[in-house]
Amino acid sequence: MSKKQLTPEQLEAKAQKKARRRKRTKRFFLSLFGIILAFIVITTVITVIGLNANLKKAKSFKKVEYSEALPEFKNTGNGEWEIITDREIKVLQLTDVHLGGGWMSISKDSMALNTVASLVSTEKPDFVIVTGDISYPVPFQAGTFNNKSAAKLFANLMESLGVYWTVCYGNHDTEAYSYYSREELTEFYESENFPHCLMQAGPEDVDGVGNQIFNVKNSDGIVVRSLVLFDSHSYVDGDYFGIFWKYDNIHQNQVDWYKSKMEDITKANYNKVMTSSDYAIYEKYGTPSTVKSTLFMHIPLTEYLDAWNEFVANGYKDTENVSYNYGTIGEKGKFIYCGIHDDELFETASEIGSADSVFCGHDHLNNLSLTYKGIKLTYGMSIDYLAYSGISKLGSQRGCGVLLIGTDGTLTSTNENYYQEKYLSEYAKEEVTMQTLNEELK
Repeated sequence: MSKKQLTPEQLEAKAQKKARRRKRTKRFFLSLFGIILAFIVITTVITVIGLNANLKKAKSFKKVEYSEALPEFKNTGNGEWEIITDREIKVLQLTDVHLGGGWMSISKDSMALNTVASLVSTEKPDFVIVTGDISYPVPFQAGTFNNKSAAKLFANLMESLGVYWTVCYGNHDTEAYSYYSREELTEFYESENFPHCLMQAGPEDVDGVGNQIFNVKNSDGIVVRSLVLFDSHSYVDGDYFGIFWKYDNIHQNQVDWYKSKMEDITKANYNKVMTSSDYAIYEKYGTPSTVKSTLFMHIPLTEYLDAWNEFVANGYKDTENVSYNYGTIGEKGKFIYCGIHDDELFETASEIGSADSVFCGHDHLNNLSLTYKGIKLTYGMSIDYLAYSGISKLGSQRGCGVLLIGTDGTLTSTNENYYQEKYLSEYAKEEVTMQTLNEELK
């Protein structure tokens, strides 16, 4: 019997079979939709509950008690501030806080908040500079694409502590898939809800968001040191999600901006001294030289890699160009994940005789400080509990950088590990393994 000669009973059976198949397919997709919907609802509820709990925690920390008056912070506009004081000041560098802000990172976000609060409360800095990656909206680790959630946690924490701070963005703060852009995050940080956040977008005609300058100025009107923050951008050359570690560099118009500003500040110092009717001012300062500056960014300059390679090639001993200060390299693979192209920032800083120090983050297991061709290149210590697999159980890399700026602008710095007795507080501190980061520099 041919297919065209099916009996009515056979045709009916075939139709029923087809109907059952359609019904099973429909049930499958309805069940799948229900599972997905239930997952979304459950994770959303967990995220809201967890985020609110951590937000409540961030707002609960005690204000830092200072023994002397803080410097005056004067906003001069367009990303520039004056820190007016006649005493030594302390600047704390934090980096790679990596708050997820999602349902998968609730407990690790809580630990990161504890760490920041303990470091800041103990060190009692006049000012905190975060060199990038406050937010870590990577969905398979944080459970969210919302990069503003982490920003909310950190901004509220710092406001509770009552400490002035700013940030230069890292590659993770605004991922290609995250909800909010650098401009939108900056608008949030600039809100009147956070008067202790001094972050500004910076000049519109310079690439990036958050290029800023903080001039440490005394009561004579002399800038003794400039703290310059750069947006070191994110990924380049088509590596939109950063899976090939192709990182950007400081752009030329940022270099030009920096050079122009240092020349302007140096000129202002010169005019202040040389045109003063008070001869004591000249006796005190002499003919002003180029203002000293310290540069902050997230992604390390290529000179970090050049310096390290030269140091290692010489058997971990100083060379004519490189001298060892402290710390080590703990990263594997490429060791130093700097920008993949060349830029002129280091050369320009050396040429104009301004920058004597650079501080970055980005590579969480690196806490090295080397002086290269007269400029101190330093990694801050990371906070991260989330991004690197297993890093919440490790402790040698976690801490902060402490920078002291003298009344004459001289700068000294150290890296301080979080698991020291001085950071013991009422805030919980987890048990960790203090791993060896580099056998050659134990």
